[in-house]
This record gives sequence, structure tokens and C-alpha cells, in this order.
Amino acid sequence: MELDKMDENDWKYHGEGNKSLVVSNVQHARVLRLLKYSTEDAENSHKTTEQAFRHIQNIVDYSQNVMKPLLGEKFVHNGEAVKLPLDFVRQLSLKVQQERPESRCDKVMDTFSGCALCLPNLTQLSCCCSREHRPPLCIEIKPKCGFLPSSRHVTKEIKHKVCRFCMHQHFKLAHGKWKRLSRYCPLDLFSGNKQRMSLAIKHLIEEPQNNFKIFKGGECIYSCKDDADVLQDVDELAQHLRPYFLPSGSLMNGHQSSKVVLNELIQVIVSALLSSWDPRKTRLSEGRVRCEASLPHRDLLRNTNHCLPKDCVLDKILGTQMLDSLDIEGLNPLFKRVEQHLHDFPKERSSLQIDGPYSQSFLEKIQNCPTEDDGSIEYAVRKVHQYRVAMTAKDCSIMITIATCGEEDGLDQSLEIQPSKPHFTYSVSILDLDPKPYESIPHQSRLDSNIVNHYLRSTLPNNQELANQSVFLGWDREGEDCTLVFHPV
Repeated sequence: MELDKMDENDWKYHGEGNKSLVVSNVQHARVLRLLKYSTEDAENSHKTTEQAFRHIQNIVDYSQNVMKPLLGEKFVHNGEAVKLPLDFVRQLSLKVQQERPESRCDKVMDTFSGCALCLPNLTQLSCCCSREHRPPLCIEIKPKCGFLPSSRHVTKEIKHKVCRFCMHQHFKLAHGKWKRLSRYCPLDLFSGNKQRMSLAIKHLIEEPQNNFKIFKGGECIYSCKDDADVLQDVDELAQHLRPYFLPSGSLMNGHQSSKVVLNELIQVIVSALLSSWDPRKTRLSEGRVRCEASLPHRDLLRNTNHCLPKDCVLDKILGTQMLDSLDIEGLNPLFKRVEQHLHDFPKERSSLQIDGPYSQSFLEKIQNCPTEDDGSIEYAVRKVHQYRVAMTAKDCSIMITIATCGEEDGLDQSLEIQPSKPHFTYSVSILDLDPKPYESIPHQSRLDSNIVNHYLRSTLPNNQELANQSVFLGWDREGEDCTLVFHPV
């Protein structure tokens, strides 16, 4: 980018999260990610240029030096910290303001520092070769946490049986975050079983919330159903995607064609998520892959091998998530040990790398943590660092970008997905890999307790454990068949 020739008209609103806003270039496959501040204290809390640049550089360093080695070179794009002309940033803020969702306008874009993170636009495909000139499709998935904790520190048995995402759904519904429950369960997606994975993606399509988006030619066409600017109906989405998955001369119409199109889309997504250069499998512990709040048919659960191809994107994410080996309940005492140490020796905050720098030595602390607590501050700090990295992996996004191609296009076969007649070339990337703040750990502890207690109150009569509901769920605790008897009312 030529910084002295930046024009706000070359950029358009792309999306935003809780802490940043993203704009994309209309000509080049680049996006800018800019910081946001709360409207109440925007005038008082903005950072200096150097502070903001250091903050963004920390994100780059963390992505490059920590997350890329853990998740894989081919999946992670760390980007570059840039300083932009302030006049350009202010004009850009005015331009995109009218395109922002009302629910996001409680925060304003940083127009004081001029600092941003420049990244490739992952909704585009650099080697797009579609002879039909169809724009590429991009599917964004927030998979969330893919395992149940096995830590001995867990005090509520329900956490060993129902995943965090499924419990959190009830909490969010009660507090007005969402109007409808999602039936998606991350453990189905991470199971490695294609039928369960397909079911998980089907549930994401039915109720996307913030966990599923579809882009066409870089434009978001399907996401949260509360967003008025996107397609609101699954059949409408299917018609939009029909040219990608049904031959142009197909006579199939109506509901039947919608079902075929969405099934093809799902199979493409599953194929991309399971793609790997390594033929080996990573076998998952049986106790960590079945969430009792998810209700796939028993035939999907009986005698299935829970395997992910080694080094596929889900395998890399799950392995990083499982650095959280203690659960927040086991981590909390270690966090308090670190807090006490920092209170007694505040100058050691830097040497313990509490706020970075996110360098090779930070990664080594994570990778070389003892298995047993020796009572030292070093052990406590390393477990805290591991937890923060795991939290990043639990909140990351997967971007699957696909474009149609012909059999004779001469592409490497390993770059093609062939779920049926259509052929696609694709790329898979991981983004949203910011470091999680050290200071957020007490909040995470309180939130975990609130979510679990709410779930027990709202879904289990008289606070009974889920084990007493095993007949209702369709299997008993040993996984044996059971009979469900219906009586006339």
C-alpha cells in the first residue's frame, strides 16, 4: 500500500468484532483491522500512537511466534502493523459508520492513533480459476471448544458431560443475547465422524449466530439472522448457491434442490476441515467427544471411531485448546499465586512475560511446562500462559475459501475437493488469534461458574445431575440400548 495515497473510497466495511473493525480494499485482496473504543470513554482512553502500534505489534508477534508454530505455518497469516494517515482514518470512520450494525455502535473506531493491522483478505482465493467466472465462496466458522474437561479440579460433574458451548447457549438466551437456541455442538464438529460433523454444520446453517458466515466475492451474504443486511432464509441461501453445486441444466426445483445444494455445501466444508497431508489419525479419548446435550441419532454414536486426520485444521486447533489441562477451576489457584508474587515483586512482571513480549522464549515456556505442580511461581506462570493460548484457540475462526474448477485445469489433486460432480479448489486458514488478556482470568472464572449454575437451575429439575436423565437422552451411562416408552396424555 502507498500510505501517502490512501483514499477512503477504495475501502468498504467488511465486519467487526468486540475489539476491532475491519475494512476491505475494493481492488486488492487486503483488509485493515482497526481498534475500537467504548463511546463513553473514547475521548479519555485512546492510546498514543506508540501505545496503539505496540498493541497491534503484540498481536502480530503473538500470531507469528506462538500461534503459527502451534497451529501450523500453512493455516496462520500473521499480518503487519501499519501506521496510516490520520486524515484517511477519520474520513474512513465517517464512511463506514452508516454501514455498521446498530448493535455494534456502542463502540467507535480508533481515529486517534492511525495504527492498524494489515492482513490478506481470506474471503478471496489467490489462485481462483473458475472458468464460469463465479466469485469465490468463503465459509467462516467459529468452532469453539471441542472437548470436555477431564481435570480432577472440576467440581461440577455436569462439566464432564455437557460441553461449555451448549451450557452457554442457555445462559445467553436467558440474558437476551440470542432469541433462539443453537443446536450446534462443537464436539460433533471435532468428532472426526463425517455424519456428526455434517449434523453440526447443518445446525450452524440453521442458527448461525456469530459462529457461521458465508461470503460470496468478499461480501457477507449469510450470517446471524438478526442482521437485516443478509439472507434470512435457508432456502433463499440454497438458491443463491445453486450455480455452484447443481449443473446449469438441472431440472430439480424447490425444496428438493435446496436440500441437495445445502448437502453438497456441507460435504465440501467437511472435506476441507478433514483435509491433511498426513495419512495418520489422531484418536480422541471417548470421554471427551460426546456431549449429552447434543442429540445426534444413536446410530451415529454407536461403534464409531473418533479420529481426526493428523495435522488437519481441526486437529491442530483441538491440540492447542487442550493446553487447558486444568480447567479454569484448576487454574484459578495458580493465577492467585502469580498475583501474590507480582504484588510482592512487581518488577518481575516483565521477566515473567505477563504482557509479552511474545517471543520464542514465551513459546518455550508453554511447550516445556512440568506435568506436576512443584509449588513454584514458574510452574504457575507457565500454566497461566498455557491457559491463555488455549483460550485463543477456543475463540478462533476457520476460513474455508472455495472456487469451482474443471477436471482438466491441471491443479494438484491434493488441492481439490470432490464431494460429488462439482470440483473445487480451496484454501483453509485460521484467524482471530489475538492474545487473551492476563487480567481477564478472574472474569472467566466467574463466567464459568455463572454458566454452569444457570444450566443446572434451568435444565435440571431440583438441580439433579444429567445422569438421572440418561433415559430421556436415548442412552444409559454405559452406552447400552434402552427403551423409551410413550404414554397417551
